[in-house]
Order: sequence, then C-alpha cells, then structure tokens
Amino acid sequence: MESKYIFGKVDDQITQLPVYVTTVGYWDHQEEMVRTEGFPDFQYHQIISGEGELLVDGRRIKVGPGSAFILYPGVPHTYRPLRAPWELVWVSFNGREAERMLAYGGIQASGERQVNGEVLLSKLWGMLAIAESRQEAQGIEFSKLLYSFLLDLSQQLTNSGTLDRQLDRLAPVLSYIEANIHRPLSLQELADTAMITPQYLCLLFKKILNMRPMVYVNQERINLSKALMFRESGKRIQEIGQMVGFDHPSYFSAQFKRYTGMSPEQFKQLHGLR
Repeated sequence: MESKYIFGKVDDQITQLPVYVTTVGYWDHQEEMVRTEGFPDFQYHQIISGEGELLVDGRRIKVGPGSAFILYPGVPHTYRPLRAPWELVWVSFNGREAERMLAYGGIQASGERQVNGEVLLSKLWGMLAIAESRQEAQGIEFSKLLYSFLLDLSQQLTNSGTLDRQLDRLAPVLSYIEANIHRPLSLQELADTAMITPQYLCLLFKKILNMRPMVYVNQERINLSKALMFRESGKRIQEIGQMVGFDHPSYFSAQFKRYTGMSPEQFKQLHGLR
C-alpha cells in the first residue's frame, strides 16, 4: 500500500460532535517528525512494522509492532525511525469528549501503550476507507467509527492492568473515608490523600465504582448508620446521624431516604428497633 495522508472535513457542524477526525493516514515508512510546538489535536499512531523512537516529556521511548503512541495537543515531541521501513497508521482527532474518553482508558498524558493490533487496526483501515470514499456524510461516519475505536482502545487498556493500577490508586482514599467517616470530608481532602487532583479522583470513582466520590461517602455513611441502629439501639436518630458525619438531622433523614427509600424512623420500625 502506498503512503496516504488525508484531511478530514472539519466545519462548525462537525466540531459540535463529541469526537471528530481531523486527519487519518498511513506511511509505508515514517520519516523523522520534529514538532517543537506540538500538534493542535490528539494523535494516535499504531506501529505495523519496523522500529522507531518517540521523544516526549523528557522521555525516550522505543516503539515497534504491538505498540502505539498517543500525543496530547500542544505537547512538543519528536518521533523518528530506528529501523526501516517504519510502517505505521495514524489518526488525529479532537472534540469535547476526546480527553475524557482517553482518560477512561487511563491515558492522562502523551506516551506509549501496548495494544492488540488487529482489533484497532481494522477501525483505522475503516477510517481510511471512509476518507477515500469522499461520501457526503463523511464527518459523521468518521465520528461514529472514531468513537467506537476509542471505546475499544479504553477497553483494551483497562483489561491489560490499568484497572488494577487505578484500584491501587483509589485504595488509600477508601481507607481514609472509612477511618474518617464520622466527620465532614471534602473532595479536595480526599484527592490530597492519593496525591491527585479532584477532577482525576472523580474520574477514578466514576470508572471503578460508577459513582462520584461524595456519593460514595454518603452511601458509606448510610450503611454505617444502619449498622449502628442495630448495635446502638438506645441512641436517638440525631445521635446516629452525628456518629456518621451528618451534623444536621434533617439532612441525615433526607440522605437516608434517598439511599434506602424510607426514613430512619421507618427503618427502625421495619426492623423492630426502638
């Protein structure tokens, strides 16, 4: 196959899509590329044969078959062949959901990843076919295939151990919540426990537990309050609420009903607690 480099049609309508393709292409041999100012869009390069080298963020990374490298917008980088021919296929893309979809697969910065080549390559070849077809709804077809491609990429990376690493990252936060469930907790405080940003903490919770951090905290408070109603049956509802970090009885009752479908008083009556 001959080298190809095709620009996607990007207009105001296309940029409203969650993700969209800006370029797609194939090189039978990729020459050295030096970008001191980076590139304006996200880039994904998948190696088919040969070996190359990526220089980004002060790192020097070898990339060959079975690997791909992702570049974030505006990040200075260089990539060049070490062994010819250095054959690769790539897509550049953008959109309001682009960064979020990469983060879903644990990609937070430019770098290299090991991938299942055939699965992802089939989507890249599909994008090239769309580009060559010159069909009228090309931008929408690109977007549909790109969205599917990014989901496949995220699933591969998650299944290859990313999730385990993220669980390890979340473990100290969960332990901290358990130890401090009796007092008010802020999102920033929880993020500081794992030495990450509040935004990334929210992403981890959403991906691993399918809920936001403070929703998890309140859920744990309610679960503990139910246990305390059995163990501390002599305590008033207000006291139970304070023991699990709720300063205001009305807020405790509202949250209890939200998570259980009944008030604390109804819960006690249902279980014969006085």
